[in-house]
Amino acid sequence: MTARMTSEDAIYRLLQRHLDKQAIGFPSTWSGADIRLLRRLFTPDEAKLALHLTYKPSPTEQIIERAASDFSAAQTTGLLDSLLMKGAIGWKEKNGTAHWCVLPLVVGMYEGQDGDPSREFLEDAAAYFKTLSFGAAFLAIEPSQLRTIPIAISIPVEHPVATYDQIRAIVRDSPGPFVVLPCICRRSEAMKNKRCTKTSREETCLAFGDMAAWVLRRKHCREITRDEVLEILRQNEEDGLVLQPANTRQPEFVCSCCGCCCGMLAYQKFLPRPVDFWASNYFADVAEEACVHCGTCVSRCQVGAVTLNGPSGEAKINLSRCIGCGLCVPTCPSEAVRLKKKDPERVPPANDEDLYDEVLAKRKSGLRQLKMLMKVALRMKQ
Repeated sequence: MTARMTSEDAIYRLLQRHLDKQAIGFPSTWSGADIRLLRRLFTPDEAKLALHLTYKPSPTEQIIERAASDFSAAQTTGLLDSLLMKGAIGWKEKNGTAHWCVLPLVVGMYEGQDGDPSREFLEDAAAYFKTLSFGAAFLAIEPSQLRTIPIAISIPVEHPVATYDQIRAIVRDSPGPFVVLPCICRRSEAMKNKRCTKTSREETCLAFGDMAAWVLRRKHCREITRDEVLEILRQNEEDGLVLQPANTRQPEFVCSCCGCCCGMLAYQKFLPRPVDFWASNYFADVAEEACVHCGTCVSRCQVGAVTLNGPSGEAKINLSRCIGCGLCVPTCPSEAVRLKKKDPERVPPANDEDLYDEVLAKRKSGLRQLKMLMKVALRMKQ
């Protein structure tokens, strides 16, 4: 019994190290939270097969060839399908051929539990997210996996806006299919008897293109039309949710996030200078003479970037916290708030593979991660 358990432990440790070598990484922890989480997602055989995958999608035949010393072709295809249904690996079709890859934990395996995450999985994930090693690796990702784009109504007409900063243009240019999913962050909070303060709707997250096809194959979503996508986005904006697509010019998902449930925004609020780790091309600005001190923008902001502490009690934007979502703009009764474009503009990578290539190329060493954490800690004391 002991030998069998030791062998299983070795497989999961090998998988942890393999995942940690990928673009986003999966660091080990002293608490063992990393291995507990992997056990939730992979059987020992599935873990062994995943060692033959990387973050770059590979065709089925190539994976069968790589894994030939461990599994037959039928076993390999069966394990791939099993992992797909669990949301533990990625899948897409290229030129009519199935391709497979490992996923980062976030954004990837965690969100892959969208259909029906177990309380045990969410508890293990929360324990891992709280570890110093995960936090350091997560903050070291450059460029960031997500970016914030402004809600459509907040962008001044005089601004030339790049397509990748216009959510409606992204939806319009996507070939489809389109799906809507329940938000795993709100579902996780609901399991703790915590209700979202911004919306009562669960189905707020959207996917299209290859990502939508991946979710559709797993039957963890509802397929919708392009017009329904636009209507859900309108409702999300009205409810005051922050739009966060993948940090690419061709994003295949859009998270609609609230400050009370979203894990990403929780990190944002924790950091002393979150803009150092955020991708956004806009920031909010207040015309002091027009501000009527109503505080609507303060309650509308999801990241605590607005306060009423200007020279005369008018709204003041903390530019180290503002992520340029634009939620404060359309509800300002005196039209005192508007978005301004950052200079220089950040142009995101073309697609997810280019994003991960760039992340891997800029990957920080353990020592650099430690130095970064020390800088964050020093700022928090100031």
